[in-house]
Amino acid sequence: MLDVRRLRLLRELARLGTIAAVAQAFSYTPSAVSQQLSALEREAGVPLVRRVGRRVALTPAGADLAARAESVLALLEEASAALAAARSELAGELRIGAFPTAVRTLLPAALVALAAAHPRLELLVTELDPAEVPDAVRTGALDLALVHEYDYVPAEPDPALETQPLLTETIFLASAADWPASRDDPLGQCAGRPWIAASPGTLCHLMAVRLCQAAGFTPRIRHYADDFATVLALVAAGQGVALVPELALADEPTGVGLTALEARRRTLIACRSGAAGHPVIAAGAAALRVAADDYLTARTG
Repeated sequence: MLDVRRLRLLRELARLGTIAAVAQAFSYTPSAVSQQLSALEREAGVPLVRRVGRRVALTPAGADLAARAESVLALLEEASAALAAARSELAGELRIGAFPTAVRTLLPAALVALAAAHPRLELLVTELDPAEVPDAVRTGALDLALVHEYDYVPAEPDPALETQPLLTETIFLASAADWPASRDDPLGQCAGRPWIAASPGTLCHLMAVRLCQAAGFTPRIRHYADDFATVLALVAAGQGVALVPELALADEPTGVGLTALEARRRTLIACRSGAAGHPVIAAGAAALRVAADDYLTARTG
C-alpha cells in the first residue's frame, strides 16, 4: 500500500523539480524527503527517482505515479469531507491564510461569525502574500486561503486547488493631492514620475510593472513597501505615485488623490481539490462571502 504522505512528496517533486524545494515547501530537511521517497520506491517496487548529476528526475513510472497522485489526493479529500459531514458539530482546526488587506478588512467579521456559530472550531490565521498561498494549501499548512489575481497577471490553473470567486475590486492610481492625475491618460501622465511599489517577487509588484508596461513605459521605482498604509503615506508625502486596490482604502487616506483605473483585482477563496465540501471549510468560505458582501455594501452604501 502506498503511503499518502509520501505520494504527496512525489507530486511536489514533479512540480518543483528539486528535493531542496520540496523540503522547503514542507519544512522538512532534504535528507528526510530523500528517505521518504526511497521508502515510497520500496512500497511501489519500481524506481521512481533517478540521479542526473547533482539533480534528480522522475523515472517514467515516477512521473506516471505523480500524475495520478492529483486525483488520488482529491478523492481522499472528498472522503474526509464526507466523514466530517456525518458529525453533529463542527470542531477542530481551520487554518486560514490571507493577504494583509483582507486580514484587516474581511477576516475580523468572518472570524467573529464563525466563533459565534461554531464555538468548538479553533480558528488559526496566517498573513502571507498570495504568491505563497498555493504551496501552503497544497502541503496542508493551510486549509482555506484567499488568493487574488490581477488584470495582466492571470493565475495559472492549479489542479491541486479549487477556487471560488469572492469579490472584484477597482485598482486606483494614488498620487499626492496637490498633483492630481489626468483622468484622460492617468498612467501615461505618470511615466516620468517616481513610483512606489511592492517588493519584487510579489503579485502586487508584477501587476504594477505590467500595467505600466501596457501603458507604454516601465515604472521608475524609487521606494518599495508591501503595506498599503505605508504606500499611501509615502504618496501623501510626495514621494511618488502608486497603484492600490479598493480594499486598501478602508480608511480614506488624507493628502492623497485617487483615480479609478480600468484594471481590476479579483479575490478568490482557495482550498485543496476535493475539500470544498468539508463542513468546516464550507463554513469558513460562507463566512468570508458574508463578510465580503457586508464590507462592499458598507463601502457603497
